[in-house]
Amino acid sequence: MKKYIVIGLLSAGVLSSCGEYNKVLKSTDYEYKYEAAKAYFAKGQNSRAATILEELIPIMKGTSNGEESLYMLAMTYYNQGDFVTASHYFNTYYTTYPRGTYTELARFHSGKALYLDTPEPRLDQSSTYKAIDELQMFLEYFPTSNRRDIAQNMIFELQDKLVEKEYLSAKLYYDLGSYTGNTVYSSTGNNYLAAVVTAQNILREYPYTQRREDLSILILRAKYDMAKESVLEKKAERMRETIDEYYAFKNEFPDSKYMKEVEAIFKDASKYVNDEN
Repeated sequence: MKKYIVIGLLSAGVLSSCGEYNKVLKSTDYEYKYEAAKAYFAKGQNSRAATILEELIPIMKGTSNGEESLYMLAMTYYNQGDFVTASHYFNTYYTTYPRGTYTELARFHSGKALYLDTPEPRLDQSSTYKAIDELQMFLEYFPTSNRRDIAQNMIFELQDKLVEKEYLSAKLYYDLGSYTGNTVYSSTGNNYLAAVVTAQNILREYPYTQRREDLSILILRAKYDMAKESVLEKKAERMRETIDEYYAFKNEFPDSKYMKEVEAIFKDASKYVNDEN
């Protein structure tokens, strides 16, 4: 009966004052603290709930309230926007309680927390790979979950972010263009091959990316510019490779916004190739 009396008092707003919160912190009645944490959590006072739960988790481990306490702690950090800490505690929950009441939710929110914490494409994407892994594990463990589509869409968005990161790298190589060595240990060269390889790797790994057309034109441009800067004995061969790339691009994107540029590249490249070829 005592439990329900405490819940009733807490829900009535007794915990609204700082004095009452300090009283909770000093209390040695862990059941009272547990109910107080739940009340703070229900009222959206996540910081207070987290402080209490951090103390209670080791004490309540193995008890009937231990499982709920750990999940609730993870949610307090999630609600505060501390997504890395939230994911850590969600991970701890589903590792500790692999068949627990909140295991599906914990796996989902662990992945979503990492998804929400990923940086813009120009920055390091280590956390993006981790978020994808976590969401894919959720789909493996709960393939029929009603959150499946949400998780899959988050994975697609994260993959787009990885593509954008690599696209920017490929474009940077292309924009750097040629370089001329200024020491006896370096020589004239260009970054076009690096642009081609980077872009081709992206298309190989993410064939359905929305950046496919942009990556394809980047490859064509890089091959063309590399051919133009080639020594005479290699120029014709590389122009043929450019023409091959032109046909591949035109077949895949017949209505491309880049078609005027593509036709100009083909026209110029054809000048370097014998009619018989």
